[in-house]
Parts: sequence; C-alpha cells; structure tokens
Amino acid sequence: MQQSYRPFPQQAPQRSPHAQATRRGIGPMISGSHPQNSLTPAQMQAQQTAQLQASDRARTRSRKPTDKNIPEGVEECIIGDGVQRYRDLRELERRLDSTMMRKRLDIQDSVNRNVKRYRTLRIWISNTVEDQVWQADVLDVDAFDFSTNMDSSYRVKIEGRLLDEEDDDLDSEDSDDEDEGTNSNAMDEDGKEKAQKKAKAPGKQYKLSHFFKAMTVEFDRSKGKEGADQSVEWKKPVVAPNAANLPNAADFDQLEFKRGGDENTNITINLFRDENPERFQLSPALADILDTDVATRAEAVMGVWDYIKAMGLQEDDEKRSFDCDDRLRAFLQRDKGYIPFLSEAIIPHINPLPPVKLPYTIRVDKEFHEDPQPTIYDIQVQVDDPLRAALTSYIANPAYAANLRHINQMNEQLALLVQKITNSKSKHTFFDALSRNPTEFIAKWLSSQKRDLEVISGEATRGGGEDASGDEWRRGGSESIWGSDNVRESVNLLVGRPKP
Repeated sequence: MQQSYRPFPQQAPQRSPHAQATRRGIGPMISGSHPQNSLTPAQMQAQQTAQLQASDRARTRSRKPTDKNIPEGVEECIIGDGVQRYRDLRELERRLDSTMMRKRLDIQDSVNRNVKRYRTLRIWISNTVEDQVWQADVLDVDAFDFSTNMDSSYRVKIEGRLLDEEDDDLDSEDSDDEDEGTNSNAMDEDGKEKAQKKAKAPGKQYKLSHFFKAMTVEFDRSKGKEGADQSVEWKKPVVAPNAANLPNAADFDQLEFKRGGDENTNITINLFRDENPERFQLSPALADILDTDVATRAEAVMGVWDYIKAMGLQEDDEKRSFDCDDRLRAFLQRDKGYIPFLSEAIIPHINPLPPVKLPYTIRVDKEFHEDPQPTIYDIQVQVDDPLRAALTSYIANPAYAANLRHINQMNEQLALLVQKITNSKSKHTFFDALSRNPTEFIAKWLSSQKRDLEVISGEATRGGGEDASGDEWRRGGSESIWGSDNVRESVNLLVGRPKP
C-alpha cells in the first residue's frame, strides 16, 4: 500500500535579505578564489626564466672554490719561500680583518649611542628706552597741558651665542645644569678677544633658537598697567628633521620685544629646552636607584635593569621577574616586578624638566642708561659630538661597498689559483710516485680504480669482496692501507656521490 501524505501547505523557509533563490538538489561546486590580476603567459614565462637564472646562479656559487689556503707539501715542490710568505700574508690578513671589523662595530655603537657634549651658551639681556620723561624736551611752564603726546616704552633684547671650545672652561662630563649670572661688560670684551683670535675651521654653528623649543617672559604684575597685555611668548614652529633651510622663526640668535612703561620692572625669562633625546626630571624614588636627578627614558630603563643585575635580584627560574628590595619597592609599590613592564613603570616617575629661569630688571631711569651694562648668563647646553658626523659619513661611505665587491672578486680569483695549485700538486704527487716504483704504483692504482668502479656501479660485495679480504685490509695504523691516499680518494668519492 502506498503511503500517503497530508496535503498541508508548507511554509517557505526564512531567508536573509541577501540570500539567493531556493535551489533544490546538489548545489554547484564553488571554486577557490582566483587572484584578480592573473599573470599573462609572457609574465609567467619571464618569472620562470628568472627562477631558473636564480637557481643557476646559486648552483654556480656553490661550485665556486672557497679555499684560499695552499695545501701542505707545496713548499717541497717549488724553489724559494713563496709558500711561507703567502701563509704569513694570510695570517696578517686575518688579523687585519678582525681588527677592522671590531673597530667598525665600535664606531657603529658610538654613533648609535648618540653621545652628547656640554658647551656653554652665553646669553646677554639688555634693554633700551624710548620716549621716557627724562628724554623729552623742556616743556613750556606757562602752558596748562604738560603732556607730550608720547607713550613711554622700552625694548628688551635677548641675545645668545655659543662660546668657542677654548673659551668654555666647563667640564663636559662632570658639569651641572646651574646658571651663573654676572653684570660685567663681557660683550665688548668678548668681541675684542674674538677679533684677535685666529679664525677656526668651519663647523656646525648652533643658534639660540636651536637649544629651546619655547620662551616666555613673566612680568611683575604689581608694576604692570591695568588692562595691558604684557605677556611675551615664542614657540618654535614645527620643521622637518634635517631641513636645509629653517624659517626665520626657528633660526635666530636674537629676540627683541617692545612694551610700554615708564617704571623699572622685574621680569623672569623662561627657556624651555629642546633636546633629542628628551631628558626628564626623575622622582625621588627613581633618582635614589639611578643616583641622578635627570635622565632620558632609555637611560632610566637601562639604569633600573643594571641595578637589578648588580644587586642579584633576578629570579633563577623565571628570568623575566625579579624580587624588589627597599628601593625597588618604593619605586614599584610591590614586592615583585617584571622586566618587560619596566618601560611602563617609569612613566609616572618622569616629568618634563623645569624651564631655565633668567631674572632681569628692566631699567628705565636716566642714571642706568648713562652707562648701560647687560646682564649675562652662562647656560650649559647639549650639542652633538663633532666626531659623530664624521663617523656617520665614514660608515655610510659608498666606497666601502665598492671596495668590498672588489675584494670579493680578488678572493674568487685567489681561490681559483689555489685550486689550480692543488690540482698541480696532485699531479706532481702522482707522477712522482710513478717515477719511483712504476710497477707497484700501477698495480695499486689499477686496484684502486677497480674498487672505485665497483663502488660507483654498486657491484661491491658486502664486507669488501676479494679485494678487502687480505691481511693488509685488517691491519690498522697510519702505515696501513687505510691511511693511504687511495682510500681517502675512494671515501671522498663515495661520500660525494649524489643520492638517486
């Protein structure tokens, strides 16, 4: 009896908005994704040709001789001491290559460390006045209007110059970042001394704006005018690194500003350092570990790591973790630390360096301007080591790569000559042994060739067959058959046989 089904209408299956129409039966086979830009036959042929050429070059390089040592026994076949002199020259070349490579690595390490030197930046601060009361003409005493219709003003000039190294008596290693001020008339004296000195070799000249990224002037609010804006601010514009020409706002030795006023005013000039890499002020906890108050981010991380190694706090089982002593506990606020997190742990303990503060009094009185004297400050700043540019150009010299290629070509020619000498030495040894005892030598040579032929053709019996069953094959030592040249050649031939 045939089974019947109830004719209920079937509900259409729910489909997503992006589904295709319903398809019954076996779905179509979906091929893998093909690259959108398929290669043309010409491109495929060019690619195959390039691969074949690359494999040919690799095969050629593998077949090139590399041994540059003259084999033993050649000195007995030639006249003179040329072999010994060649070996001495090779030994000298090894020592020279080792020394040059070590020095080159030292130079690269010195360049990468970016060593800085301290030099003295001398800053002169002075001011001139305009339209002051004591500068005006005598007024008419009979007139009621005593105003001059002029506003009193002053102009402040900030000038900086990097002193020459012979004038800089500050130690580049042990000097501090303290500012020293003086009120002597050193500007004119320095100018006279520089005129008498011999001209120096040209070098990189740093200007005042090179050492600072911002400059602000704070006025004494008690002497400022009501409603007058006395603020002065300069910020270095963003320039591309190693730019050839800098804008005027980022390349100057002198900064001037003019403000109105007829009274002596105290100001403070704030100079914000522009250093690369940037130095930071360390917290007391971190400064206690590093024994310094100022360091770069990398110096802080390496200093903590050196402290952990010096104190032996690193765990034996897990080298990435370490135990904290009292100083590290005050720094990390925990009993155990992890070396990969040191760079993040020092972030709360470093702050930007405070600006260099230069106090100055703007004088507008007549007594001072009868014989004005600038205020002078000496500030220690960081400059690049002058040797760094020379070392960088030495490392990046394109002639070095050209010389290496030339030396490599000469080494290849030398290896070919040594290979020819080795072949000639083998021929000489062969004919020399043949000349001494031709009968015995030919018998041994034929036996060796027969054995090599059996090994190559795979016909050699297990255990060596008849040729290896005698007493001479059982006897060992340097004088036995196993120490002969024939056995060495056979073994080398067997080892060098390509696998099927």
